[in-house]
Amino acid sequence: MLRYSRMIIILGLILIAGSLFSQTGSSGNLILEIRVRGNQNIETELILSTINIRVGSTLSEERVAGAIRNLNQLGVFANIVVRKETVAGGLRLIIQVEEYPIIESIEYQGNKRLRKSKLEEIVTLRTGNYLAPFLLVENRNRIQSEYKKVGYNYAGVDFEVRELPQNRVHLIVEIDEGEKIAVRTINFYGNREVTDRQLLRRMKTKRASLLRSGRFEQEKFDEDLKAIIKFYNDNGFIDARLVSWETRITDDRFMIIDIYLHEGKRYYFGDIFVRGNQRFTDEVILENFRFKEDEVFNREKFEGQIGKIASMYYEEGYIYASFDHDLVRDGDRVNIFLDISENTRAKLRKIFITGNYKTKEKIVRRQLAVSPGDYFRQSRIIRTQQNIYNLGFFEPNIRLDYQPVNQNGDIDLLIELEDKYSGSANAGVGYNSQDGVIGQLSVSHNNLMGNAWQGSFSWEFGGSTQNFSLDFTEPHFLDTFTLVGFNLYHARRDWSSFNYKVFTTGGSLRAGRSLFFIDNSRIVGNYSYYRKKYEIIDPDPEGLTTSSYLRELDGLGWRDTSSFSLTFTRDSRDNIYYPTSGSHLVIFSELAGGPLGGDFDYFKQIAQATWYTRTFWKLVLRSKWRFGYVTAYGRSDDVPPDERFYLGGTGPDGLRGYVDRSIPGRTSEGGLRAIIHSTEFTVPIAGDQIIGLLFFDAGNAFNRLEDFNFYDFKKGTGLGIRIHSPLGLIGFDYGYNLEGKRWEPHFQFGATF
Repeated sequence: MLRYSRMIIILGLILIAGSLFSQTGSSGNLILEIRVRGNQNIETELILSTINIRVGSTLSEERVAGAIRNLNQLGVFANIVVRKETVAGGLRLIIQVEEYPIIESIEYQGNKRLRKSKLEEIVTLRTGNYLAPFLLVENRNRIQSEYKKVGYNYAGVDFEVRELPQNRVHLIVEIDEGEKIAVRTINFYGNREVTDRQLLRRMKTKRASLLRSGRFEQEKFDEDLKAIIKFYNDNGFIDARLVSWETRITDDRFMIIDIYLHEGKRYYFGDIFVRGNQRFTDEVILENFRFKEDEVFNREKFEGQIGKIASMYYEEGYIYASFDHDLVRDGDRVNIFLDISENTRAKLRKIFITGNYKTKEKIVRRQLAVSPGDYFRQSRIIRTQQNIYNLGFFEPNIRLDYQPVNQNGDIDLLIELEDKYSGSANAGVGYNSQDGVIGQLSVSHNNLMGNAWQGSFSWEFGGSTQNFSLDFTEPHFLDTFTLVGFNLYHARRDWSSFNYKVFTTGGSLRAGRSLFFIDNSRIVGNYSYYRKKYEIIDPDPEGLTTSSYLRELDGLGWRDTSSFSLTFTRDSRDNIYYPTSGSHLVIFSELAGGPLGGDFDYFKQIAQATWYTRTFWKLVLRSKWRFGYVTAYGRSDDVPPDERFYLGGTGPDGLRGYVDRSIPGRTSEGGLRAIIHSTEFTVPIAGDQIIGLLFFDAGNAFNRLEDFNFYDFKKGTGLGIRIHSPLGLIGFDYGYNLEGKRWEPHFQFGATF
């Protein structure tokens, strides 16, 4: 006992002495000076600012460790040592560093299959960078990965570092490309019900042949293995799995791939049981599962049907709903037990809009199909996104997200936008012998001052040409759903194919309103008053018949037209630039003369309906019918020639494969009736910015309904491309005239579908 007491006393004295020593020594830890040694290219001031230790502070292990950690994060030092030297009254701190060398130049050797420019794109090594060892490992992997993509699976990469003065190096990248490896054979083991050929068709990795390189890419092969198991799962083999795989190289040039599978048993759809559902009945949920008796179980189809059920719940605001299922095997059947956790129904609390720097927020909020306080509805969220994009003011990447805000599951909707330029300006100058110097100037903008005001001005000048137009539209007058606008113009149009030109000066006023009782619809009334003058170009043309009515108009000089029109539109397209679903209906009715005055009395009616339907892959089917009717009445015995229907070419009355305005014939004055049908198959080449298409057009123009005959329709077919540019939609079509057996090129600006 006495022995243990002595040990405790001695230990206590040691602890007390150590404490006193540490207290007296702490005054000797005061840093009086900091010196940096070994740096050649890194400024001393940068190192001192990075270590976060200052003269006058006390030295501790934590501060030294922090200083080393901060310097290492710069990524430019091979070694860092911190030493202390005792001086009168404190310490001198020495920061000893060893820098990585700087790459002065890079040289590539041995590369034949890949050019130097390609290697420079791949690697992250650059002249002027510090050469750290991990960069060599990283870039070796990058180069080898790129060689594997072109079939050189065993390419070797080494680095030679030649030292230069001032801690700089010349780096040589030595590449041994080796032999190109091609897949000769792909063997499957364990497949009994599914043939090798069926599995090979699901793989992107192909055997070498006359038309295939047989290149092996690991990433592509990994996807192939997933595709094989998916194929099994979609054909009833729900227990199928990959056991293993291996590759073998023969004679240094060819690869053999062995894939070992466990196929399992084929199963068929059985019974479905639903649990946990309250919002929807079992019958409503089970309606989403559609399969025939004795149909093979298809996992992709089953998961798609689960997705439909999830959409039902999301549409009702149950965004937190979860759907679990158990597949219970019963002989060769799979019984499905679907467990639904409905959870909380979400309401919208607030809607936040960001990124609309050029567009006022009220313009965007008008397009919202949801409001704060509404239950979350997936279809309305999607429609909101479509409405905003169809404004044409924002880039396609409109991001919508939500954020839970309370325990009730309520959410805030976040809409992130990115502005795009909404205007264009064009100018040009030319010269011809008739008018001398001529020019044109045009400016347009569809979002003036961020108010969604649409304005345009164009002017053509020179010699006898003085054409201009000024147009303005306010789609939400006084922040209502009322549209107002006006148009002023003076123009000359030459119809040389029909031996006359027409001068027009006038303007119009319009007003419209959205129809609350019909979704996505609007009706616009327009009053126009303008003066016209017709002039025959050649009094005695060859091959053209000038009508007595046109000769009469030529002698009358300026004539007045007073007209009123109503246009009804309904537009449910999901994307105005590249519609994939929905429809677009336009009904136009115009009354000229009569009670409105003027020198021309006629009635004109145009109806156009277009449908858009997704088909397979990314192909979209577009189908359009257009009907036109115009007739004179009252004091007029005939319709002005430029108000008739002329088919051919592109534009509203276009019929591709035929020259512009060539139907019903160049010796005719156009038709009083017109029917056009167009069908297009379109495919996106670069999003909705570049679109390819195949088309078939048919139609005709005639003067009496009795003359209508489907068998007399003019028909054209061909292919084309559409490009959405800053100047608008630009298109080129190459149409084949099925009647005349010839090809006709067509350029167009603006949309016709």
